[in-house]
Amino acid sequence: MAANQKRAWLIYNPDAGRFPAGPLLPGALRSFTDAGWSVDVKEGHNPEQLRAGAVEAAEKGLEAVFVAGGDGTVGLVADALAGSETALGVLPSGTANVWAQEIGLPRLTWATPLALDEAARRLATGSVRKVDLGICNGRSFLLWAGIGLDGKVVNSIGPRQPWTRAFVTAQHTILALWEAMGWTGVELQVEALDQRWEGRFVVAVASNIRAYAGGLLELSPEAKVDDGLLEFWLLKGSSMRDVVGWVMEILLGQHVDDPNVTYFKAEEAVFSADQPLPMHLDGEPRGAPNQIRFGVRHRIVRVLVPQGGWPDLFSEDTVKGQEGSE
Repeated sequence: MAANQKRAWLIYNPDAGRFPAGPLLPGALRSFTDAGWSVDVKEGHNPEQLRAGAVEAAEKGLEAVFVAGGDGTVGLVADALAGSETALGVLPSGTANVWAQEIGLPRLTWATPLALDEAARRLATGSVRKVDLGICNGRSFLLWAGIGLDGKVVNSIGPRQPWTRAFVTAQHTILALWEAMGWTGVELQVEALDQRWEGRFVVAVASNIRAYAGGLLELSPEAKVDDGLLEFWLLKGSSMRDVVGWVMEILLGQHVDDPNVTYFKAEEAVFSADQPLPMHLDGEPRGAPNQIRFGVRHRIVRVLVPQGGWPDLFSEDTVKGQEGSE
């Protein structure tokens, strides 16, 4: 290996996503090699293997860990790399690939079979930024924590068989509609910033990024991934009609000024209820506790981002000062 080559591992989750990404990885590896990287492939089938691989890469002092998988896998590896000098890069081969969307990378679809090659090429010559991780009951998340209807939907989806992956978007949509038909919201008490809010909400979200619902909605248009704050959204309602209304308002960008929305930014918050609160972190099920405590680990993870595809996601001082770039 040449002395000036950057070293990395590509951690591949063959169980993630709608499409078989494995056969497409050689093209991505060629893109890395052409840009002066030495990248070894490591396969991981479960969270323990994925986390262990990321931790080992950081202990070896590798420049980066590239993840071929979905947002759940990306969030897990981000947590494993937190506080290290090893940067996280993503080859978007999962279901929604919201993080890739946020930083301007193409998603892998039947119409874009070379998306992983393109993502590898752009990340190989990209920059490093430091980003926050949200904390929810001691667990980390990179993108968001969702409580309410979407949490119930995610927790209702069991393990998927390989043949069903291509239909996962339709599966999510059908299940969301089914759950929404009988959804009456959650009675929630929220404490933050020396204030208290109470009410019945169809959804409550702690977001670290702009997009939500698989990237279909821009819930938090002003979110910054490195400002040390989470954006909290509490959407009042108790019926399917309310759910549909909120989807339409968010699509039109009208939810920001709606008086039935509670919105605030904070480092910490506590959600409490007399009933279980179904929740998810980065699209992965996390059960239904009665109390949820949120916090932030400020600029704790180094991430690789492509040149030019990310300015609105980062604070002005980091963009101008090029903090963490190599």
